[in-house]
Amino acid sequence: YFFLSNLSLVDICYTTVIVPKMLANMVRKSKKFPFAQCLTQMYFSVAFGITDSFLLAAMAIDRYVAICKPLHYTTTMNPRRCLLLVIASWVVSFVHSLPYTILTARLSFCGPNIIHHFFCDVQPLLMLSCSDTSANELLAFTEGSFVIMSSLICIIVSYMYITCAVLRVPSGRGRYKVFSTCGSHLTVVTLFYGTVISVYIRPSSTYSVTKGRVVTVIYTVVTPMLN
Repeated sequence: YFFLSNLSLVDICYTTVIVPKMLANMVRKSKKFPFAQCLTQMYFSVAFGITDSFLLAAMAIDRYVAICKPLHYTTTMNPRRCLLLVIASWVVSFVHSLPYTILTARLSFCGPNIIHHFFCDVQPLLMLSCSDTSANELLAFTEGSFVIMSSLICIIVSYMYITCAVLRVPSGRGRYKVFSTCGSHLTVVTLFYGTVISVYIRPSSTYSVTKGRVVTVIYTVVTPMLN
């Protein structure tokens, strides 16, 4: 519940950064958005998105210890260690988001500065720039891939051990009970990582704004709602 409460807090912050402005743009004639506000929105959306992924990984570790090493659970996942995992998730995410924002702030935009998206995301902003964006694209692909894939690998390895442990449970009812505690987490992980990887871990030349908008709705609105 400690991890769930933090995940809920992150998702409230995440949707607050994106959804109110999106809804306002739907009903207003003027859709002007100052560049400083756009960068701020991008910074916090990236930071909260990464925090989400780290917390999902921390929850997978928590499930692994609870199912595979139940007698050691209270000592391994003690309150201090859980707090450290959460603090690390927040701090690393907000530090990681800084380079994206700084590099984007240094770009030149010649106009027309119309973002074909419902919020200031990294890729749509890069597409508007008339200066060299190779450093930004390299950072997004390499460091972004490392952050997303490291937490995803952590989740996959945890669930491999959990699956092995569950298959050793003799009764079918026992196996169902164990898997049912992980079902909601696995659903959110699949939706979140599936959509994030399809948007961010790909060459910029293959990026489609229309498809990107549709996919982005899933991890910015649908996944937080499910959480």
